[in-house]
Amino acid sequence: MVKPLMLLPPLAFAALAVVFYVGLETQDQGLPSVFIGKPAPAVLELALPDVPQLTGEMLQGGGVKVVNFWASWCPPCRAEHPTLKALAAEGVVVYGVNMMDRPEDATAFLAEAGNPFAAVAADPKGKMRIDWGVTAPPETFILGADGTVLFKFIGPLVGSDYEQRFRPELEKALAGG
Repeated sequence: MVKPLMLLPPLAFAALAVVFYVGLETQDQGLPSVFIGKPAPAVLELALPDVPQLTGEMLQGGGVKVVNFWASWCPPCRAEHPTLKALAAEGVVVYGVNMMDRPEDATAFLAEAGNPFAAVAADPKGKMRIDWGVTAPPETFILGADGTVLFKFIGPLVGSDYEQRFRPELEKALAGG
């Protein structure tokens, strides 16, 4: 015979699981950036060997641009790399920030997988990551022509999340609105 008190822990666990599930399904997973609508943070002018150097001036002028924080040791960064190459092939200016990586590993990855970046800043100690509010790679920002942060995307640019969240924001920025 099962005592009623023995049913309490499994029932409590099941109730808690339902609460967590409902919370995860109904809550917007996007974390807004405090930089939305503000100028992009500063760029460390550290270069990767044989790769064009990203400068702060590049973020201020020209048209819409994308800034992608990545690392060669990051599997999701490797998964999104074909998307970054496709964006660059479409004519979107894509800049990279290689974070907390060894320069030789980063350049070897770009040599192997192809380099979609118009220019790259090296962030070996993660200072830019902190300044930009990046928690972990990959994270991608859409900047307006004047260098204003328009959108922040957390995670790899792949699949339906890319198509349903990032791509519409990029199209809106490119259309000027």
